[in-house]
Amino acid sequence: MPGKRIPKEFVLLPPGKFRVAGIAMAGKAITVSGAMGLLSDLLTDAVADGRLLAASKANMVLILKESNSEVAAAAIEELAVAGAWDELNDRFFETLAFGTSGLRGRMIGRVVTRAEQGAGGPNGRPEWPCVGTATVNFFNVGRAIRGLIAYVKRHAGDGRKPKLVLAHATRHFSRDFAEFCAKVCADLGCDAWLFDGPRSTPELSFAVRELRADAGVVLTASHNPPHDNGFKVYFSDGAQIVEPHASGIIAEVDAITSAHYEPLPEAERGSITALGAEMDARYVTLLKSLLLRPSLLEEARAKIVFTNLHGTGGHIIVPMLRGFGCEVQTVPEQDVQDGRFPTVMSPNPENAAALKMAIELAEISDAEIVIGTDPDADRMGVAVRNATGRMVLLTGNQIGSLMAWYRLKTMFELGWLTDSTRSRAVLVKTFVTTELQRVIADGFGVNVVDTLIGTKYIAGKLRKYEEAIPAAKKGDYRALSQETTRALRLGYSRFLVFGGEESYGYLGSDAVRDKDANGAALMVAEVAAYAKSVGKTLPDLMDDIYREYGYHLEIGKSLVMAGADGAAQIQALAKSYAEQPPTVVDGAAVGRVRDFAKQDWYDQEGDLLPKEKMLFVDLADGRSFAVRPSGTEPKIKYYLFGKAAAGGDLESAKSQVRTSLDSLWQWIEEDADRRRDAV
Repeated sequence: MPGKRIPKEFVLLPPGKFRVAGIAMAGKAITVSGAMGLLSDLLTDAVADGRLLAASKANMVLILKESNSEVAAAAIEELAVAGAWDELNDRFFETLAFGTSGLRGRMIGRVVTRAEQGAGGPNGRPEWPCVGTATVNFFNVGRAIRGLIAYVKRHAGDGRKPKLVLAHATRHFSRDFAEFCAKVCADLGCDAWLFDGPRSTPELSFAVRELRADAGVVLTASHNPPHDNGFKVYFSDGAQIVEPHASGIIAEVDAITSAHYEPLPEAERGSITALGAEMDARYVTLLKSLLLRPSLLEEARAKIVFTNLHGTGGHIIVPMLRGFGCEVQTVPEQDVQDGRFPTVMSPNPENAAALKMAIELAEISDAEIVIGTDPDADRMGVAVRNATGRMVLLTGNQIGSLMAWYRLKTMFELGWLTDSTRSRAVLVKTFVTTELQRVIADGFGVNVVDTLIGTKYIAGKLRKYEEAIPAAKKGDYRALSQETTRALRLGYSRFLVFGGEESYGYLGSDAVRDKDANGAALMVAEVAAYAKSVGKTLPDLMDDIYREYGYHLEIGKSLVMAGADGAAQIQALAKSYAEQPPTVVDGAAVGRVRDFAKQDWYDQEGDLLPKEKMLFVDLADGRSFAVRPSGTEPKIKYYLFGKAAAGGDLESAKSQVRTSLDSLWQWIEEDADRRRDAV
């Protein structure tokens, strides 16, 4: 459209003569139900000759009937007349499933129709989100919030108005979706607390606990591409939903097929309250308590380059670090909150390219450390200057291991942990996070618990530890200081020293029940200040840890398979591993296969783990790998692990382990091709 720039990853349909009306470019007006009649023959023929899935046609009928949207009718018409059957199948092959964490998917199609583009929106986005039953739009977001409200009302059970907290990141349509959800909450008799602008996911978790809310929602898709968005749900403990709440909410959402609802009488409706600086201040107070030796930061006067990759991280992190005396520069081009994420291919601090501009600024300014956060500031990536002056990237496993080691060491030095309390201290990690953290914890005589992938499972452990404190001692737990809750956990339950996962997520307190890049930025800055105080760099410190505990290397890989066909390929490939696990891998015998979907598995505390589509293959030579379909992206993920014992030449060990994992990945890729060809 003249005057509107279409994001480069999208294709806009060319002008044409379309029969559906109600949109500016349309001709004679007809009703939405009439539109389906005009389309019927075209769609029926497409199903008959295999171009369109029968399920896709059925879901189009649902959208046209239940949404009564002229935009939906026009978009479907445009795509059908243009013969964009792959696009229609991708949009309609299923109804977007409300999973155990909520919704996530495309909100802008690969093809943008003129109906969706309309007058355009901020930052080059279309005027309307992607029409479809398998996409994130007002239809599916509406189903999600109404289902959540129905469950929360039933769960509350005391006749009061439930309270929900709503936050959003900087993605396209996130503010629109958040305001829409707040209105639905109020219309249906809930009090909604809506942040006044973009905020991080961990602050939403904190606010749910702080306000004693019944649930919370953040409109985000984390580090996904710009065309995606999501609806992420938290329950009253501030953690992402798990069973039995997940199934209960899913059932309520699945029961809703229409976009329409009737607001309650005005006297029964809820209110909408804005959240802003006052909640930020409470959150920052909690984050500051994560520091073990605050004086280190003040003495080090660290030079830091920070980037929030067009997201929310700078709102809290920059002023907080500066308040401790750090010299913080930001990347001006990436300070702008922009859902296109225009300066990066992917807004994911796991990827080296995402930190490129920050590293370049660090080279110019002679900064010591680069910190980057993803758009909703739950993940954090780091690059640091090594002993030769070169900037090097740290992996999520290395960052987590450095923080785990430093916090254990320092807590013992401060007397927070002692010989009499070490048995109640615990490090919680996911199964796919480095085993180096287990070896470190063993060295300090501290417990380690493995969870399934996802910080919600770490949060589940924190809920268990909180509930184990006697009620008479616990009182209003959330109102207590961190020092007081630490004493209670060490006296009656278990105290979290550190929690994390390999995908750049870290947790240093049980007052936030999700991975938190805001807190992680403060914690890693303290570790860097400690290294500086003893005349070392962070890579030097990492090598010291390797020398003491053994060299560990982990590599993350994935195979991307997009769209309806890709989803089927991912499931078929995952099924083949379960039904036909390998017996020899890259010349090494398979010592053990752990299928978390078929067998019952218990964690180190004896708790039964939920079933998960994840399979571990342990090789006789010490290498191992895990495979699982991603729950949020169109890919199947692989996690490769290698190690070498302590005591040998470290550089030689690094080279040998790296070579062995490169060889392992080559074998896995070739094996995956064989498996796909066989199905």
